[in-house]
Amino acid sequence: MSDSLLFLSVAIAGFFLIYGIQCLRSPFMKKEFHRYGMNDGLRRVTGISQLVGAIGLLTGIYFSLLGFLSASGLCLMMAVAFGTRLKIRDPLNQTLPSFFFMMLNGYLAYKYLLLVLKNLQ
Repeated sequence: MSDSLLFLSVAIAGFFLIYGIQCLRSPFMKKEFHRYGMNDGLRRVTGISQLVGAIGLLTGIYFSLLGFLSASGLCLMMAVAFGTRLKIRDPLNQTLPSFFFMMLNGYLAYKYLLLVLKNLQ
C-alpha cells in the first residue's frame, strides 16, 4: 500500500468517525436531518454507517477487500447526500463537501479494488 493511500484512508476515516459521532449525538444534526425531510431513525442509521465505514477503512489498511467495501459504501452514501443537497437546493458551499467526499471515496474504492485484484494473482 502506498503512503498516499494510507494517508487518505486514515484522513477520511477520521472525518467519518467525527461526523458519525456528530450525526448520532449533535442536536444540530437532528435539525439538519429534519430539514432534509428525513426521520430520526435514518439519522441513526447514517451515523452508525459512517462509523462502520470509518472502521472498515482503517481495517482496509490490512485487508484490502474491507477497504474496498467500506470506501464503496461511503462513496454511495455521499452520492445520496449530494443528491439530497441538490434536491433541497442547498447553496454550493453546503453541497460541495458531499461531492468532494463522494469523489475521494470513489478514488479510494478504485485503489483498493486494484489491491484486491493484485492480491488475487
